[in-house]
Amino acid sequence: MKILVTGGCGFIGSNFIRYTLQQYPDAEIINLDKLTYAGNPENLADVADDPRYRFVQGDICDEKVVQPIFAGGVDYVFNFAAETHVDRSIGDPGGFILTDTYGVYVLLEAAREHGCKRFIQVSTDEVYGSIETGEFKETDPLMPRNPYSASKAGGDRLAYSYSCTYQLPILITRASNNLGANQYPEKVIPLFVTNAIDDLPLPLYGDGQNVRDWLYVEDHCTGLWAAAEKGIVGEVYNIGGGNETPNIVLTKSILEILGKPDSLIQPVTDRLGHDRRYALNCDKLRALGWQPRYDFRAGLEKTVQWYVNNDAWWRKIKSGEFRKYYEAHYKGREIASPPPE
Repeated sequence: MKILVTGGCGFIGSNFIRYTLQQYPDAEIINLDKLTYAGNPENLADVADDPRYRFVQGDICDEKVVQPIFAGGVDYVFNFAAETHVDRSIGDPGGFILTDTYGVYVLLEAAREHGCKRFIQVSTDEVYGSIETGEFKETDPLMPRNPYSASKAGGDRLAYSYSCTYQLPILITRASNNLGANQYPEKVIPLFVTNAIDDLPLPLYGDGQNVRDWLYVEDHCTGLWAAAEKGIVGEVYNIGGGNETPNIVLTKSILEILGKPDSLIQPVTDRLGHDRRYALNCDKLRALGWQPRYDFRAGLEKTVQWYVNNDAWWRKIKSGEFRKYYEAHYKGREIASPPPE
């Protein structure tokens, strides 16, 4: 079983590769990754010498890199490669459009020419936009509200069009926010955990009442394989943890686990166009026999402990490019008010 994983040195991709090598003895994995700031080969140091694993450095937008991989034969494609941070997309949308939409086109064209058994386009719940009540179903309209989610919606629908037009065996998954090991510390959980460890302020957007559904990364991996092996070609499958949590509750939970005071919470001016709430209906995937193993607290405790135990990993990251970005992004945004309740 030959598997192409794009963006495999990133957070979800690296966890997916590790999970797949553990659970599928006959898997041979090619990891195609550009190694942007969030792509870290250290995330896969423990499998680097596995004979079933091969790393190729390259951009999914570069057909000269992509075409030879498909020409060598690929059974499954899992496309994780993407620019993913909403805040960065607001400041510089162009790179997101190139990778998250045009890059999907390059992969699809290679798959159309050389074939594959299944092409899984890994999308996001953010393509639906914000929802005040209820849950998004796969048939709901897409209403992305920031450049990141719009670029992901472009890749999502482009993949669907190739299923309809060229009969490519496409499946699309839309997952909620992931938590787990090896996540680049610009995202809220690793940022808040690592800041709290060092007794630094936790920059919480707005009133802290924005709600996200949290999915432990291993549960995302099992959901992807359930869709790939049991799903219907051309269909979309939501993958959510069923753990809707306001950001202020998430923040205080992190502080509680670490034994740190709530006084570390520093409200900052809200993100532009900040979606208020995401929620997914996952009945369609559950009907295939999938269900998440981790509830919010268990997944969060496991995640926090990983960052406590692996400070050398994140300290190296936070001392480099990250530091310049962090200071430029949060400087001067502090709100002189008590932490949200």
